[in-house]
Amino acid sequence: MVDESALYGFPESHAASFALIAYASAYLKCHYLAAFTAAILNNQPMGFYSPSTLVKDAQRHGLRVRPIDVLHSDWLCTLEPEGTNGATRFALRLGLFYARGLRQAPGEALVRARENRPFDSIQDLALRVPELRKSDLTMLAKIGVLNSLGENTHRRDALWQVEYAGRPTGPLLRDLPEQDEESPLAQMTVDERLAADFHGTGVTVGPYPMAYHRNALSRMGIVCARDLEKFQHGRKTRIAGCVIARQRPGTAKGFVFLSLEDETGISNAIVTPAVYEQYRRVVTYGKFLLIEGKLQNQENVISVKADVVRPLEISEIDVRSHDFH
Repeated sequence: MVDESALYGFPESHAASFALIAYASAYLKCHYLAAFTAAILNNQPMGFYSPSTLVKDAQRHGLRVRPIDVLHSDWLCTLEPEGTNGATRFALRLGLFYARGLRQAPGEALVRARENRPFDSIQDLALRVPELRKSDLTMLAKIGVLNSLGENTHRRDALWQVEYAGRPTGPLLRDLPEQDEESPLAQMTVDERLAADFHGTGVTVGPYPMAYHRNALSRMGIVCARDLEKFQHGRKTRIAGCVIARQRPGTAKGFVFLSLEDETGISNAIVTPAVYEQYRRVVTYGKFLLIEGKLQNQENVISVKADVVRPLEISEIDVRSHDFH
């Protein structure tokens, strides 16, 4: 005989467990945002949202996120106190862990050497942390980690210095004064820095890519995610953003659900099977999308039912979405 109470107890216990975890997570995020965000970032990969989306959400909730820095970052993300009107708050410092390709052993060796004495130049860093390969130094320079080693060092200037520091120096020349020559290379453009950030770390602590194009997007009639709640159910609407999630559940009868992120938040789109067949490649592979359709606002659950899906030429950055096909 089947014990019906046992069959019901299994989903009931899961629901109760999920409710407790959701409540505790919401409490920690509300009252200890810096520590909560650092903990999640230090335990990636996990969960539904990418580190980039987690960072931007935390910034929109008031958290200051500081970039990876050779003079300040530990291997993992850490908290840094900052005073505000006499009260102590915390900012989050990204860890060397987020520098793609950097192995843990050289990263921790860098931290140990810095604790003994701060680095005063890229050459000093290369000499005191021999575990760092030239490819490591090049990657760190590209993502701005070495910018603090000098008064006016920018990324290409750091790359120029890495070329000199990465060459083995014999004992005869090791004690000669270091060359203090500025590079002839121009600074990276905004889009080049964004591309380097996303390729090298998967995140950016600066403005979201969509923010740089907001004026042009507004002229195109595109509504940002934050403003969707201002419009009535059934209104023809244009939304756009970076695709952070694609879902096509087996039980959804061919419907596709997209989450688009811009600098103000996340908007959701529903793609019917017919529209999906018409725009299959764009929906499946597009990194930035422009979607036109009718706004649906049902009990404050807001989405756009897509009629048209187009690629949006915003940036060539290497963004990655959480996809189920």
